[in-house]
Amino acid sequence: MATVQTQIRIDEDLKKQAVELFSQLGIDMSSAVNMFLRQAVMRGGLPFSVELPKYKPEVIEAMEEAKRISRDPNTKKYDSFSDAMEDLDI
Repeated sequence: MATVQTQIRIDEDLKKQAVELFSQLGIDMSSAVNMFLRQAVMRGGLPFSVELPKYKPEVIEAMEEAKRISRDPNTKKYDSFSDAMEDLDI
């Protein structure tokens, strides 16, 4: 099977997240894109439903920020809510 090089533009942060995910799954970006394209052709459309978000953009942004913070190795972690409250000096 002959292959052809293809170029696409994607958000830098999205690409980093996708590469990390695919790495955990044991595949690379090229394999993941090929899987997507094969599924689209087999199904005669997108291999997932496309719908409007169920949450407001502000909520989605807050959830994405929480994910970034949770992945940051420099973020201080707490064993309990009371430990976090003590650190706030409330």
